[in-house]
Amino acid sequence: MRNYLLQIIQVSKSFPGVKALDKVSLDVRPGTIHSLMGENGAGKSTLMKCLFGIYTTDSGEYILDGKKVSFANPKQAMENGVSMVHQELNQVHTRSVMENIWLGRFPGLPPVYVSHRKMYQNTLDIFNNLDISIDPKAVIRSLSVSQRQMVEIAKAVSHNSRVIVFDEPTSSLTEVEVEHLFRIIRNLRDQGCAIIYISHRMNEILRISDEVSVMRDGKMVGTFPSSDLTTDKIITMMVGRELNNVFPPKDNVPRETVLRVEGLTAQYRNLKDVSFELRKGEILGVAGLVGSGRTETLESLFGLLTLKSGRIYKNGAEIKTGKPYRAKKHGFAMLTEERRATGIFSILSVRENITVANIRKYKRLHFYISSGKMSADADWAINTLKIKTPGQKTLIRSLSGGNQQKAIFGRWMLTEPDILLLDEPTRGIDVGAKYEIYQLMIELAKQGNSIIMVSSELPELLGICDRIIVMSGGFMTGSLDAKSATQEEIMTLAAKCV
Repeated sequence: MRNYLLQIIQVSKSFPGVKALDKVSLDVRPGTIHSLMGENGAGKSTLMKCLFGIYTTDSGEYILDGKKVSFANPKQAMENGVSMVHQELNQVHTRSVMENIWLGRFPGLPPVYVSHRKMYQNTLDIFNNLDISIDPKAVIRSLSVSQRQMVEIAKAVSHNSRVIVFDEPTSSLTEVEVEHLFRIIRNLRDQGCAIIYISHRMNEILRISDEVSVMRDGKMVGTFPSSDLTTDKIITMMVGRELNNVFPPKDNVPRETVLRVEGLTAQYRNLKDVSFELRKGEILGVAGLVGSGRTETLESLFGLLTLKSGRIYKNGAEIKTGKPYRAKKHGFAMLTEERRATGIFSILSVRENITVANIRKYKRLHFYISSGKMSADADWAINTLKIKTPGQKTLIRSLSGGNQQKAIFGRWMLTEPDILLLDEPTRGIDVGAKYEIYQLMIELAKQGNSIIMVSSELPELLGICDRIIVMSGGFMTGSLDAKSATQEEIMTLAAKCV
């Protein structure tokens, strides 16, 4: 009999209107990297959240090291050697790195006395072991998304966990950072940990996994050695059909210049003297390493950053954004990188999240809001973007990450923008849903909308964009035609010192 560290036996879980898990079984061996794949809403994260004590199961068992376990909360799970690095980061932004790692178990005699010196040293020891270069005393909100992800990994390791779940850990990392993460994961595997790795990135799965399990519609399709799989086989099992092309045909035709940016420089952020043009019906990609100024470029256009200098021209006339509401009046819309922090309103329903940016449109007589019109618009977004939800009144926090992302996309489509600013729009979205987003982007471009898209996935930029501008150190280092550009050319410009 094979030695399993974790056994999941016939687990079922239902939410109102949705059977999230239907008698799912999974076996994980120690010292292995076991990947879990499936479309958004397939049940991957739900299965792991039941293990981690976030949800309770309706039926089934979790067996950890030969003993049946049922954790009432994440604290119990971590105390028993099970940790989870979530896709959506839940951190105390105003506290330091080391305080976030040791929260709830500070060294010393809390609350009477906390040994900050010991906490600092313990954090430093973990960082040195994982080759992480972050100041333990740095405030969390001052870090990039990728650095905060590394802090969460260090927190998981600090519990001496035997089972560590990684839920979409590379969704906001560059290629260099992904390689660093892989070194950490392999090191943990070699120390005997069981790694459960959830990702939509096929190339990563095939590179790092020992075994791969595929889920579809809340059921387990099967478990296979990674050496027996190909990208096409995984996709077919995930979506239940063949998906011949990763990217739809690009038949949009860029026309006249609609936006011209000259010398854009941020007052307090890393953005310096950036100039470029955007054409009507064009999809313009923005590439670069984390911290290169990609997100800052979009934020400055949408009025989220204070500008030190620079001018923005739309249709030949200079415009002033400065605030998001002004940018929105000028036809801009922005989908942000961090869904949970700056995207969804987690305590509101799917309908409210979809319609919130367009709320003035539903006002009647200054004090009455037309719920019928809101429902009709929410229905349009749900049907057009194929958002999997039990209903409009379902709390958006109960949806999978990819369906939350599509709801936010629908929110901005309802404002009828002519310039869309998309920061990692397919982050955490499965291959089938990505294709649908790509189709929507191309259709919008054909209708005359213009799109600026930041992405950490170079194949995505090359596959969906017409042109790509590359950022490094806050500066724009080049512009490439996506039809003829290569990943090597993009990385050369991204690593360029200015």
